[in-house]
Amino acid sequence: MKEFQTKDIRNVGVVGHGDCGKTTLVAAMLFTAGATNRLTMVDEGNTITDHDEEEIQRKVSISTSLAHALWKRAKVNLLDTPGYNIFINEAKSALSAADAALVVVDAVNGVEIQTEKCWAFATEFGLPKVVFANKMRRDRASLTRIAEQVREVFGVTPVQIHIPLGQEGSFRGVVDLLSEKAYEYELGGRGKGLETEIPEELADQVEELRTLLVEAVAETDEDLMEEYFEEGTLDAETLASGLRAAVVQGEVLPLLCGSAADNIATDLLLDFLVASTPSPADRGEFATEEGTIAIEDAGPLALWVWKTASDAFSGRLSYFRVASGVLANDAVVYNHDKRTTEKFARISIPQGKASSPVPAIHAGDLGVVAKLKGSTTGDSLGSKDSPVAFPKVELPPPSIAYAIQPKTRQDEDRLGTTVVRVLEEDPSLQFYRDPQTQEFLLAGNGQQHIDIVCSKLRKRYNVNVELRAPKVPYRETIRGSADVHGRHKKQTGGHGQFGDCKIKVSPLERGADFEFVDEIFGGSIPKTYIPAVEKGIREAAARGYLAGYPVVDFRVILYDGSHHDVDSSELAFKLAGSKAFKLAMAKARPALLEPVMKVEVVAPMEFAGDLMGDLNSRRGRIQGMDIKGGTQVIRADVPMAEMLTYANDLTSMTQGRGSFSMEQDHYDFVPVPLAEKVIAAAKRGAKGGDDD
Repeated sequence: MKEFQTKDIRNVGVVGHGDCGKTTLVAAMLFTAGATNRLTMVDEGNTITDHDEEEIQRKVSISTSLAHALWKRAKVNLLDTPGYNIFINEAKSALSAADAALVVVDAVNGVEIQTEKCWAFATEFGLPKVVFANKMRRDRASLTRIAEQVREVFGVTPVQIHIPLGQEGSFRGVVDLLSEKAYEYELGGRGKGLETEIPEELADQVEELRTLLVEAVAETDEDLMEEYFEEGTLDAETLASGLRAAVVQGEVLPLLCGSAADNIATDLLLDFLVASTPSPADRGEFATEEGTIAIEDAGPLALWVWKTASDAFSGRLSYFRVASGVLANDAVVYNHDKRTTEKFARISIPQGKASSPVPAIHAGDLGVVAKLKGSTTGDSLGSKDSPVAFPKVELPPPSIAYAIQPKTRQDEDRLGTTVVRVLEEDPSLQFYRDPQTQEFLLAGNGQQHIDIVCSKLRKRYNVNVELRAPKVPYRETIRGSADVHGRHKKQTGGHGQFGDCKIKVSPLERGADFEFVDEIFGGSIPKTYIPAVEKGIREAAARGYLAGYPVVDFRVILYDGSHHDVDSSELAFKLAGSKAFKLAMAKARPALLEPVMKVEVVAPMEFAGDLMGDLNSRRGRIQGMDIKGGTQVIRADVPMAEMLTYANDLTSMTQGRGSFSMEQDHYDFVPVPLAEKVIAAAKRGAKGGDDD
């Protein structure tokens, strides 16, 4: 495959809410550009960018896939991103490697929740945006309504580039306001529009909207505004160059339309992406930890890995963007994060799961290489003498965790290494061991997210695991104070055992854990034995009193005791401390604590009432509510025990249109009736374990 210069490259992140047709749109553009020989479909499982086995089976995009279309002497890199909430972090990672965002909107459903998230990602990276209203042939599709929603939700008035020819099922093409020409299309055809006359009934609308387009462009530049006042309009060439400059600067938001499934207007969309979105050269520079770096071939080699994937034949695949310099095949590159060198052998340009080797990749372009030794997502590489660190993409923490249990000993032996490979592909996952429950936990953005990981472990690595709800890490504490006397005395043949201590126990504020205060005077307990008393109390607290959960948030004051010159020992005082602790717990009104999560739920406003009622039924405390466009944001504190099934319940309540995030915030008392049930269950479990 030929090399492309920086000015001829377009890196476009295709983003939007799930099921708005992003993958179908990419497939249509690839077919129109001649990259494929047929119009592939998601339902048929043959699209270039949904190539993973799980994606084909579930008919949804799970991870970002990269493909390219060669169009009018330019190379358009299309980053096809997932749109469902549980995979939305992939869109953020992909946009870090893009120069523009193509925001796809369902012409019926309009601007949805994940559309807003993707918009925020693009804004965070400073990317210009283009809105494409898809599915224009569906019932109730309306470009006018989409324009109104965009203005209402994002506070930006879009500039219409297309006018639809026909409505809903009669939609057959568009009027392009830039060229002032109408194009009709064969349904499911090659995607090349047939130029026709603009219908008379649209003449006034064309004149009105083109005037708005010209005015919007002229307002972005003083020279253009002056020309517009003098001439009353802008000629086609000036309008095109002015529009490009305005889009690159993010001063104009273009709105186009079409139907990807029918391959209508995809050629005009490609025309627009090439003519009006920025090349890396237009972007000019890229942000680094130190400042900026110029995007040019003449600069020092600098690149970063924005995605890692795994292939059954090629092994680890590293997708990268060259920010500066030219990466030649077989180049030895220094990894500034790992402080190691990597050989980039057989660098390629990806086309879905396929790839084409190239001799070099220029500044601004995207590529892939297999079998790097240690480079992972987010690593910065380049010339050892010119270190450049690119900012890593910050992803929100996972919203839910499940306990993961290998089915066999062989699965257990292989689980650790295989999970590491999966984590390399998906940085939004976390795998760790809970220090209290000792369970291995796999955390992700929802049950389906975790199910897909388990499916990959089984199909790709032959590791079988079971999932279950994690144990709730309850804790115990005290509500009152106690003053007790703990003595350990045992006489056997020879030396006996003697330890004696007096302690006062009182509660501390939440999160204080444990405080030990030594107030021994006069040597009633020798200093060498005082740490043993503390150790005995700590170990007893770790074993719990009510239900075997750790005791926290209490203070112990050791104020008196006695010892024996011969029979006292560290062990004896450790046992005395343990006995004193148990006596104190019996008197100090022990209570059970549970983790409380800070939860944020985002869903359409129509579901707000049901969601609040559901959170209240989960013992949640509503902390605040915000309205953003047509979206309701609810913040609440909810006990973790009530959130274990929330992901599935939220999907049911909101028809899949709601999302949530949560993180542990604090511990609070468990209501007495519930605490009694938890304690009884814990005691039954402990008894069963003893029987085993």
